Amino acid sequence: MSNSKVMQFVRFAVNGCISSAAHYGIYYLVLLWTDLANVAYITGYLLSFVGNYFLTCYFTFRTKPSVRRFLGFSGSHAVNFALHMVLFNLFLWIGVDRLIIPVLVIAIAMLVQFVILRFVFTYSRVKDKM
Repeated sequence: MSNSKVMQFVRFAVNGCISSAAHYGIYYLVLLWTDLANVAYITGYLLSFVGNYFLTCYFTFRTKPSVRRFLGFSGSHAVNFALHMVLFNLFLWIGVDRLIIPVLVIAIAMLVQFVILRFVFTYSRVKDKM
């Protein structure tokens, strides 16, 4: 694996930590307001999504935002969101503490998301040069 790919993954991990912290913080605050864990989780996910997109463009993959990238990012996040919700509800169902579940879900989904986003941002960069 080349050094640039390793650094790209490091930037992805930093971005993921920032976005995940925002997601978890919002989740926790909404949980204080409502007892509906799914509502809190979805709210946190959606609000952190916007910042995550711009960090992914500028910081992780060092590209400019574009409609094509936004659509690819949104599509990858649709897959990611589905994965999050399945894992979140599975852990909720088996009785894992509501404050621990997001940490477990984010850790599992982060690797899946990197593979998807790397394809989206690398492929769109090639298409932009055409």
